[in-house]
Amino acid sequence: ATKSGGTTRRAAKMVCLDMDHPEIVDFINWKVREENKARILIEQGGLPSDFNGEAYQTVGGQNSNNSVRVTDEFMQAAAEGKEWGTYARTTGELIERLDAAELLDQICRAAWRCADPGVQFDTTINDWHTCPNTDKINASNPCSEYMFLDDSACNLASINLVKFLNEDGTFDIEGYRHAIRIFFIAQEILVDLSSYPTEPIARNSHDYRPLGLGYANLGALLMQLGTPYDSPEGRAMCGALTAILTGHAYAVSAEMAAAKGPFEGYARNAKPMMRVMKKHRAAVDRINAEFCPSYLHEAARQAWDEAIELGEKHGYRNAQATVLAPTGTIGLLMDCDTTGIEPDFALVKFKKLAGGGYFKIVNQSVPPALRRLGYSSDEIQEILTWINGTMTLRGAPHINDVTLKEKG
Repeated sequence: ATKSGGTTRRAAKMVCLDMDHPEIVDFINWKVREENKARILIEQGGLPSDFNGEAYQTVGGQNSNNSVRVTDEFMQAAAEGKEWGTYARTTGELIERLDAAELLDQICRAAWRCADPGVQFDTTINDWHTCPNTDKINASNPCSEYMFLDDSACNLASINLVKFLNEDGTFDIEGYRHAIRIFFIAQEILVDLSSYPTEPIARNSHDYRPLGLGYANLGALLMQLGTPYDSPEGRAMCGALTAILTGHAYAVSAEMAAAKGPFEGYARNAKPMMRVMKKHRAAVDRINAEFCPSYLHEAARQAWDEAIELGEKHGYRNAQATVLAPTGTIGLLMDCDTTGIEPDFALVKFKKLAGGGYFKIVNQSVPPALRRLGYSSDEIQEILTWINGTMTLRGAPHINDVTLKEKG
């Protein structure tokens, strides 16, 4: 949970630090120390544990998401047990030599304790950067789904995947493609109709026209199909749906470039951008065809073949097309059981009421999932009653562990 100023909702900011920064050790452990202070105030001082309470208002670091920028070089040093140097930002002078593996361990322990810092893999991010001839990518937005040039912004939108699930368990690809096209064109129009907080952000947003089309409710989609989230089948379907989304969005971008011209910064980045497009196409072939429905796998291939063919002819209207966004707030408005790419965190949700109190509601994806697994209406009703009372499937009547594909 993160908060800062705001009249309608609490927002966030991203704070990134490179692994070779002289203050990296303090930065890694910053939130842990502050959380320890808050815990003492709550447990020994009797202050409320609520995030908006006095304890958390008293300690620092509650206004930011923290991330470290990790290079392949650092990861290699950690794997080989080597030392890692930190360097002065103004002079480049070597400040200190640290144990790389110990640093990585500190990151893991801090994230386990308080969820910060997150890890951004700098080398990989820049290897997939569409506009490296302009500048490198240094950081992300607060939720880490958008990574692009400094002083830039993108318009976000998300599609509810469950809406394209047919009664027979197949996925409506044509409907999905149509939604992608409509959303993406609308987002492109918004680039010129949006307001931007600073002149550099406005200029870069117009010159590069990055967009962030994404999806929500993947976890609910897999649940309704009776497919385990953490399974080869789940990962293959996720890969195919994501490839269709991004490939078709870039194909539409190339169509718009044919009519309106590519984005202003395309000419200087045409070669590296096409290299990244081909990396995407190669990644489609790594989707495990054994576990992916053939029609989805083929649609993913077609999407990227078309995106590259049209891009080579016309360029692209947008430097970026898609993101994997959290969809937390908008997911509620979209009637989603799960946010973004994540699985569900509970079968039962608690909703606070404006006049006080709360009510419980069972995840609406559970009944169709049970129907697809072969349970009768009476059995489903008894199972739902059990879930509502216990908040778990463990011990529920009629449950067949084999149909749920439980892993031991």
